[in-house]
Amino acid sequence: MAGKHRRETESMANQELQQWVDEVSACTGADSVYWCDGSEEEIERLNQMMVEDGTLVRLDPEKHPNSFYARSDVNDVARVEDRTFICAATLDDAGPTNNWMAPDQMHAVIDPLFEGCMQGRTMYVIPYLMGPPGSPMAKVGIEITDSPYVVANMRIMTRMGQVALDELGDEGDFGKGLHSTGNLDPEQRYICHFPDENLIMSFSSNYGGNALLGKKCFALRLASVLANREGWLAEHMLILGLTDPEGNKTYVAAAFPSACGKTNLAMLVPPESFTAAGWRVETIGDDIAWLKFGDDGRLYAINPEFGFFGVAPGTSQETNPNALASCRA
Repeated sequence: MAGKHRRETESMANQELQQWVDEVSACTGADSVYWCDGSEEEIERLNQMMVEDGTLVRLDPEKHPNSFYARSDVNDVARVEDRTFICAATLDDAGPTNNWMAPDQMHAVIDPLFEGCMQGRTMYVIPYLMGPPGSPMAKVGIEITDSPYVVANMRIMTRMGQVALDELGDEGDFGKGLHSTGNLDPEQRYICHFPDENLIMSFSSNYGGNALLGKKCFALRLASVLANREGWLAEHMLILGLTDPEGNKTYVAAAFPSACGKTNLAMLVPPESFTAAGWRVETIGDDIAWLKFGDDGRLYAINPEFGFFGVAPGTSQETNPNALASCRA
């Protein structure tokens, strides 16, 4: 995508954001800077560009309209926990189950990798909103990336574009995410979180949770620190709404370890006899919940994400027909 998006020539109301984008652009040496707006025209153009360069394969438009097949590099097919670091001030702050490195030490390792890494590439600026617009629990993130594949998936997973900038306003705070595919060298692969800087830096992966920085990186890892400071919770939980025949609605949040059925339960459809009797189930979220007690003493929750993204080994018509049905909708 040649050229520069119009917003770069306009006045950016949030000066902190504009300054950070300018700094990253200068560091990475990107050929151009493109501010994503989340529009249909934009994604159609990006998808076509990726089809033409082989990043995407368009599926049968009759059987699977507006759907694409993307192949990861053979050495880039999973989240890499051994290359994922929480760079908190102390080892205790990082928690007992995470890899830790002191912030200054990690910056000395990862910062040089970003120097000039986007030469010959477009730098995409992705404003995104975690949570519903107007919600007091919603948070704004900005991901800078050189991957149009990341742009396309962040559009699915978040509320992306002007809606996020509107929520941010002139002086609002935002989570910073910096990502580059680099050269996909596993030895240079790092996914680093700097809680005291509200910053994520990810290099040399273009896979899922390593590259879509709004998901595990922001919605769970950084958000858990923000939640601790602000008095709420960021949890690995599904949320569903259950309505009985009398119209009473109950929300259920449930924490299951990975591969224990969060998505299956979140997508529950009542048996026909229950549906006929008036029972209804609504999928609010299948993976992450932000929870907070309101002034009325009740516990409230939002799904910070907007779409679905995940690996689904063994998913079939027999194991989770509702997941397959949602893909066809």
